[in-house]
Amino acid sequence: MNAQTKIDEHLLAKLSRQSGQCLDLANVLLATDEMLREAREANWGRVTELEASRKKRLALCFAKPMLPENSQLFSEALAVMLHLNEELVSLLNQAKADVALQYREGKSAQTSIGHYLDVSEHTGTDDRGSNA
Repeated sequence: MNAQTKIDEHLLAKLSRQSGQCLDLANVLLATDEMLREAREANWGRVTELEASRKKRLALCFAKPMLPENSQLFSEALAVMLHLNEELVSLLNQAKADVALQYREGKSAQTSIGHYLDVSEHTGTDDRGSNA
């Protein structure tokens, strides 16, 4: 399922029709959605850029007290954002696990090559198995 379908279009439309905090929060939701799409493509540099921008938008969003008439809208939007963040964290954890596995496999290959080279040196053969 695409992350875009998880953002309630009605909620996004209501936020976007407003100005100030609500519009800022709509932009935060859209940035979060874009971060999730980029994370799915393993574009972690772009995710980092978007996170920096999203942080600024969130700061703007909460720089002033929330208007009481927007509290329900904010609650809904924050719930969606938290859900998207959970997905982002899950993708990040999977990427970290993948990198750790690649590192371990690389270290294992490096160790095997080192052992092979040690054996080659001691037997007097070159890397093709013939005598040097």
